Amino acid sequence: MALTKEQIDLKNAELMSFIEENKNVPGCLMPVMQKAQELFNYLSMETMTMISENLGVPVTEVYGVATFYAQFSLTPKGENIVSVCTGTACYVKGAQEILDEVKAVLGIGVGETTADGKFTIQDTRCLGCCGLAPVMVINEDVYGRLVKADVKGILEQR
Repeated sequence: MALTKEQIDLKNAELMSFIEENKNVPGCLMPVMQKAQELFNYLSMETMTMISENLGVPVTEVYGVATFYAQFSLTPKGENIVSVCTGTACYVKGAQEILDEVKAVLGIGVGETTADGKFTIQDTRCLGCCGLAPVMVINEDVYGRLVKADVKGILEQR
């Protein structure tokens, strides 16, 4: 679901306001990048350039931080981030089968986003819900003790 020009302009204005409020705070690069990620769901080259120019840091530094930390994405993510835990506890309880079913239902692979922008799949190591293994998280919602037959219905609710 692509943003309109008006939505982009509003988000850019919000980011610029955040940059202005924080640009003299030591170590502000990460919080500014996190705000941009929150607003746009990823960091485009245009956004990284805006951050660079307004903080007075090289764009290579912004890009370096963006590619070093897993919390940042350089490609748009879906409205729903589907994370399937493949940590040890989940794996031994059938997480791979759950992940394979998510991929089959959505028709995309890990790290990919559906064409409609609704879903992105992430393969995650340990979500800290070992007692509920296998676990899938969609945005903030945790689904535990899953079996393959649960997946389609859960995704259809989104």
